[in-house]
Amino acid sequence: MTVMDDWLTAACAELGVDPADVPVQPVLDLARDVAHQVLRPGAPVTAYLLGLAVGRGADPAVAAARLTELANNWPVELGGDRSTG
Repeated sequence: MTVMDDWLTAACAELGVDPADVPVQPVLDLARDVAHQVLRPGAPVTAYLLGLAVGRGADPAVAAARLTELANNWPVELGGDRSTG
């Protein structure tokens, strides 16, 4: 087990969520893309937004893919930072 596994197990237990329902890698990938292509503080906020959308019935993979595409196409003139991506 990794620290991430331990944390996920504990956090899920605290919230009554099945760890199998948490798409860890897509969420981490999305956070990375937002942090690198848009702005670093946008990463946790976007992860929260993804959770809200999924909680309201969105497919997690589809929602994450849409947000990743948005981040990867974010215009530099709107603050996107391609130098770290």
